[in-house]
Amino acid sequence: MHKPTHSLNRSYEAVVFDLDGTLIDSLHDIADSMNRVLTANGFPIHPYESYRTFVGKGLLNLVEMALPNFVTDEVTVRNVHGELISDYKHHFVEKTILYPGIATLLDTLSEKNIGMAILSNKADIITQRIAGELLRSWPFALIIGTGDAIPRKPDPTGAFLCASSLNVKPSNIVYVGDSGIDMQTAVRTGMLPVGVTWGFRSREELESNGAAIIIDHPSELLTLYQNK
Repeated sequence: MHKPTHSLNRSYEAVVFDLDGTLIDSLHDIADSMNRVLTANGFPIHPYESYRTFVGKGLLNLVEMALPNFVTDEVTVRNVHGELISDYKHHFVEKTILYPGIATLLDTLSEKNIGMAILSNKADIITQRIAGELLRSWPFALIIGTGDAIPRKPDPTGAFLCASSLNVKPSNIVYVGDSGIDMQTAVRTGMLPVGVTWGFRSREELESNGAAIIIDHPSELLTLYQNK
């Protein structure tokens, strides 16, 4: 664990998780769907490793990153985005799994009565379907993705909504994510920014975007709830 640079003498009562790259390893399903759509439209595909930098800002941004540089017209982007959503809805849990240690972490947090929520930059409809398949065993107070009323992170709207649903002040909530966008979201809401290294982005990105703590295994998060 990367040690924080400030005091943690506070009683943390809840946690808000990012989804992709934090709770679930979804990279291969996302990449496979995008590559199928690219192939169908005659565009070159990308290796899995490239998708580590493509994901994190929602599927529309993913399309913009994956399309060739010469494809910039809004009609093509919109059409490819629609095709991606259609394909991904049918293939979203073919290879996607919980990261090692996540199930045990969620079990322990539940036993300690720590409030939990999920905030994703995925479209809400897909976020709900994935959670229904892989995370239905745990009592999340709120699970939300991007939609008409919820702008993409790092806009703090969704995080504040999570805090409201948890009935906990943001300053008493730990925000856990794998990207700089997640750390920015935590900072903007006054939550404790905890970065994870098992996801899609680098430790350097987490540090440069405000991570107070960086953990290498899910069990390390429990040190913040030792008094519970």
